[in-house]
Amino acid sequence: MNFSSIKNTSPILLYMLSVACFVSANIFRDQSNFLYDLLLILGLSFFFLGFMKRMKKK
Repeated sequence: MNFSSIKNTSPILLYMLSVACFVSANIFRDQSNFLYDLLLILGLSFFFLGFMKRMKKK
């Protein structure tokens, strides 16, 4: 798999994607447990990717 698009993104975009995933997870919390868990995991992974990318730049 080629993840070059993730490597070229800025940390703020990854943070914004994580916020969008957390908000979406909160919306779908009562309707689907699977979707809720999936969005939480995606949000956490985007957050940590942005954090690691930010620390690597410094």
